[in-house]
Amino acid sequence: MTDTILKIKAELKMITDPTDNRIVQWRSDTRAGVKSAVKSWDRQHEKNIAQERAFQGRFAFEHHYWDQGVPYVAGVDEVGRGPLAGPVIAAAVILPHDFNVVEVIDSKQLSADKRDILYDLIIAQAVSIGFGIVDAQIIDDINIYQAARLAMTKAVQNLAPAPDVLLIDAMTLDLPIVQESLIKGDALSNSIGAASIVAKVTRDRIMSDYDEIYPGYGFAKHAGYGTKEHLDQIKKLGITPIHRRSFGPVRDQL
Repeated sequence: MTDTILKIKAELKMITDPTDNRIVQWRSDTRAGVKSAVKSWDRQHEKNIAQERAFQGRFAFEHHYWDQGVPYVAGVDEVGRGPLAGPVIAAAVILPHDFNVVEVIDSKQLSADKRDILYDLIIAQAVSIGFGIVDAQIIDDINIYQAARLAMTKAVQNLAPAPDVLLIDAMTLDLPIVQESLIKGDALSNSIGAASIVAKVTRDRIMSDYDEIYPGYGFAKHAGYGTKEHLDQIKKLGITPIHRRSFGPVRDQL
């Protein structure tokens, strides 16, 4: 009995090997629906191969050290330099050498739903994750650049085991650890990419909590960034304790 097109499409979703006997058989099927389904599978398979190749390429910096017998390479990134409210948050992540969540990359390239999914996978599989949080008051005291460095430093210090090497997104830290500062590192290193995802999701969740504490500002939607809605609500409702008073729009309102 010939398989229905619907059944073939369902089975194709479960096949990953192009030499699978079913694929070989369906390639000779003359039905237009089957031909279309197989072509779609081929395109997706090529996309998966390219994604896997790119993912492995983003382990080049880690492998440079792993191959020398250096086990713990941490990726470090921060999020929240630009917002008018809320903390700056950094994450440091040590990935296992067999980590294979191929969709991990710079958090800015991912949807919120995808970040949430990857966050759980990273948390579950990482050797260690450290967080650093610096609130608005300290940002005002020491400036946002130094606050970002402080958050990153705290994140690294909260790792256990301690890292042997740091791969950092466009930053160096005053720590006695071998470091590489990588411009746009969250798109070049899976470890930094993982850190960017963890930091972003963590900050977004914190800002959602602040949305309940300080209703009306829309923190759950814009995470404290200077959107028109946020600026309008600052004028209407005033400044909260989590606003950064040293930032222009907030300072002007004061």
